Amino acid sequence: MPAEEHYEIVKNAVVEALRLAVTRVPSDVEAALKAARDREESDLARNVLDTILQNIKIGKQQSRPICQDTGLIGYYILLGRNFPLNFDLRRCLIEATREATQRIPLRPNAVHPFTNRNSGDNTGEHIPHIYLRLVDGDTLSILVVPKGGGSENMTRFAMLTPAKGIRGIKEFVLETIARAAGKPCPPNIVGVGVGGTADEAMLLAKTAVLLPVGYRNPDPQIAEIEEELLSLANQLGIGPGGLGGSTTLLDLHIKFAHRHPASLPVAVSYQCWAARQHGVIISSGYHVEYREHILL
Repeated sequence: MPAEEHYEIVKNAVVEALRLAVTRVPSDVEAALKAARDREESDLARNVLDTILQNIKIGKQQSRPICQDTGLIGYYILLGRNFPLNFDLRRCLIEATREATQRIPLRPNAVHPFTNRNSGDNTGEHIPHIYLRLVDGDTLSILVVPKGGGSENMTRFAMLTPAKGIRGIKEFVLETIARAAGKPCPPNIVGVGVGGTADEAMLLAKTAVLLPVGYRNPDPQIAEIEEELLSLANQLGIGPGGLGGSTTLLDLHIKFAHRHPASLPVAVSYQCWAARQHGVIISSGYHVEYREHILL
């Protein structure tokens, strides 16, 4: 199969993944929203969750974006060392972004930070974001993430002194959630990145937020902290839509990296209830498989 055909297969698969990402939520998120609706005691909170679930149903049935903000687009890529890549992948992803903007359609969200000029096609300087990691194997995995502005605006980072330790990490995370309140369209999923460098901590947080609801860190100590922070966050009373209730977060995930002895970076990333993401896995023979989640 010539390179041109490979290029078209991947481009069309990415466009379809973008359509799936903006017109439906992952099944684990939808199940978590339904469970939250069943256990909420607040009538107002249940009404908000009923509206969200109805919105999800309509988006799926009519193949329409579930939110007017279809996000700033990012691609998280796992490239197998033995995958037969014979074309310009970056160019392919940029063209897929432009096509998806027209075909789905997506709201143009790429704006020049100084002139405020909108590119009109969701591409621009360093946009879409493209993160690539080489891995073992012979597949190409692409996780499509159209990140909404409301949740992205609640991102927070701090370089704590190491003496603050685990208690300092917990306090920073809970303070961040309390300050965000209803702004990031709760109920949310929160990702926490700890350690590494400043940029590594932020990337850890942004990929942690993409983990499935119910996923726990393999380290039992960290898994326990995830559960503790999730419980405490849901005691804040922010609730669905910020209107009160017991479901402020659907889940909270932590990822970490080893750090410098003098540094303790902590980053917090938000995902709104829409939880836009969808994955596509391309085999070495260029067969396409879609997945709701790809573990990064």
